[in-house]
Amino acid sequence: MAWDRMTAMHSWVSAIYSWFLTELTRFFQKFQLSGSLFITLKKCDGRTKPIPRKGSVEGLEPSDNKCLLRATDGIKINTVVSSKEVTKFQMAYSNLWRATVVGLEKRDKRNKSQKSKAAW
Repeated sequence: MAWDRMTAMHSWVSAIYSWFLTELTRFFQKFQLSGSLFITLKKCDGRTKPIPRKGSVEGLEPSDNKCLLRATDGIKINTVVSSKEVTKFQMAYSNLWRATVVGLEKRDKRNKSQKSKAAW
């Protein structure tokens, strides 16, 4: 019985990741030629309430490190990735990034340094 719950939970978590990556693909395709897409990544401890300034907080230590990934273009999407799933998610995310972000150009750092020297 416990195995079935764990399997169901794992497939549910994978479905959330795949939904997020699918929506992110749509965002990339939408803004491939022009526009802005903002992606943020930060540590998440799972709390919804702020930590009190004074006093000790008992029992609120996170048992698992998590990471919150957000993307927005006016429409906001997000997902929380646990430390157990981070490698799998990172591989899928990097494959998506390589496949969809093809229009990036390298910056010409040489021109920037020449302009700064000319200003002195």
